Amino acid sequence: DRDDRPQTVLDQLYNYKGGIVPNPAEAEKSTGNSQKSANLGTIFGVYLPCVQNIFGVIVFIRLFWLIGIAGALQTLLIVVICSSCTLLTAISMAAIATNGLVPAGGAYFMISRSLGPEFGGAVGILFYLGNTFAASMYIVGAVEIVVKYMCPEKCRLFGDDVEIPMVAFNHYRIYGTILLLLIGTCVLIGIRFVTKIAPISLFAVVISIFSIYAGVIKTSFNPPDLPICLVGSNPSHLIKSNVLNNDIRRYCHSDEWCDEVNKTIPCPLYEYICTKSTSTLCSPDKQIQNVRIEQGVPGLKNWQFSENLFSHYRSEGEIERDIKGDATFEVVAQELTTFLVLVGIYFPSVTGIMAGSNRSGDLRDPSRSIPRGTIAAILTTSFVYLSNVIFLASCVHGALLRDKFGDSINKQLVVSVLAWPTKWVITIGAFCSTVGAALQTLTGAPRLLQAVAKDDLIPILRPLAKSYRGEPMPALFLTLFICECGILIADVDKLTALLSM
Repeated sequence: DRDDRPQTVLDQLYNYKGGIVPNPAEAEKSTGNSQKSANLGTIFGVYLPCVQNIFGVIVFIRLFWLIGIAGALQTLLIVVICSSCTLLTAISMAAIATNGLVPAGGAYFMISRSLGPEFGGAVGILFYLGNTFAASMYIVGAVEIVVKYMCPEKCRLFGDDVEIPMVAFNHYRIYGTILLLLIGTCVLIGIRFVTKIAPISLFAVVISIFSIYAGVIKTSFNPPDLPICLVGSNPSHLIKSNVLNNDIRRYCHSDEWCDEVNKTIPCPLYEYICTKSTSTLCSPDKQIQNVRIEQGVPGLKNWQFSENLFSHYRSEGEIERDIKGDATFEVVAQELTTFLVLVGIYFPSVTGIMAGSNRSGDLRDPSRSIPRGTIAAILTTSFVYLSNVIFLASCVHGALLRDKFGDSINKQLVVSVLAWPTKWVITIGAFCSTVGAALQTLTGAPRLLQAVAKDDLIPILRPLAKSYRGEPMPALFLTLFICECGILIADVDKLTALLSM
């Protein structure tokens, strides 16, 4: 027998009229059960889930670093390019959603009923995997915030230094698995429960965003006292604060000996540069030139934007292009950076626009809510990203922006030092943001997989079409398993690159 499926697909494309055409059973079910399942409006059903899903880990723990590496101009370009991609996608989705009936299945349903189940199934599986690994990225990002910035000393499980990458990754795997179980339990309870607790984390995110704006405004008349230690010029070498015993004002100088209580000891900076290393910063006559203390956050009144306009791409171990540094005492690049690499790292921070459409079966009026809520969420988050790029580039020292993990400021999160009234607003807000994004993603992904399974395109997925208490339990358990596989990768940058492929 001849396989007619390719001809069927071509016929569907040739006869495509636009709009969503559910089969009779779907249309009848959607009409018959409208009162039972359709109860969420535009704000709580689409806009807020999209905003919460878009505001993920990147804006808090990587955006400032992107500005430092790519410069303000190229970072603005990255934001515009990525936001334009999602906006065009949302506009296309809006054109389809307003042209027919949208039952459960969201974006997958719209594609499969517009271009055919074969196309929809291919896109749906990839979209599902992207959502699931995005949840892994959010969870690993949340754990990174906890381990590195909230309790770097008390959260150690093995007694080792969490600054060693492999040790840190092992912590992320264990804590990430625990956090996944907690979030999975919330999702198991049901979407109504998720809808009730999600605004709590979203509220924390909104407060943290406003605290950044308040902190930036405060720097115009009262910038924070955040000293950083620099050595040399063209380029300047940014010294790690732990080298100076986390007392920059006391030990950031070129003296060989320091007076302590009843004794004289070798000064830590001199000892590292001139004794423990062969750094060129130590002159032949054993002197360190141009040691100085500068403010890490000069503030808006000391306009930094022109200093942070252009890029500083570098390879692993460099402080500037083709200039090697010494990681024992100064901040150096930990990976190769290029424009495309940074686009790959940033792009997941604009995804999540399907969080509302994935809930189409729970919306009162999907054709109205999905376009309005999704586009409004993209415009809102894009404005926040663009304004953050301008503000951070205007008030933070360029060398500090390139300090990815805050090694020069005692492991503080760079964005948190700007926060008003306290850094904990940002730290807790960033954690809530990532947990909330993971919660929204793990709520939508199983429903997407269930919609694919119900079309019976892939026989092995048939058991995943079942529901219990109105929740896609089999699909959820598979989603949690795949998400755990992503958590075992344990590296946010590798997960973002995976999501951007």
